[in-house]
Amino acid sequence: MPTLTRLDHLVLTVRNLEATVAFYRDILGMAAETFTPADGTSRTALKFGAQKINLHEAGAEFKPHAKHPTPGSADLCFLSETPLASWQTHLAEQGIAVEQGPIARTGATGPLTSIYLRDPDHNLIEISNQI
Repeated sequence: MPTLTRLDHLVLTVRNLEATVAFYRDILGMAAETFTPADGTSRTALKFGAQKINLHEAGAEFKPHAKHPTPGSADLCFLSETPLASWQTHLAEQGIAVEQGPIARTGATGPLTSIYLRDPDHNLIEISNQI
């Protein structure tokens, strides 16, 4: 059977591209990137480490796309080496509420300690430290 090796990118459908970019750039520290795929369109992505999140604005999704692209339907977990206490301080300074945590969770490779918050579309964002 063929095997998969890693996730290259995922797509987030968003209500407001600028608000989403500002949140992920200014709050979570990701880099915004405009890129031009083979079809010649201009698209926006968020990059961090070796990961990429492509952004589709609701109602103007690029094809092909999910059957029911919906802002606010994602639940994403991001790993960080920054202690969660530092994240909590940073988020509080930015006026971002932590909904839950720190709380013990289990990730793809083992135990995590996580906090939960929401992005502008109310996607659930989990920031975790590996234990």
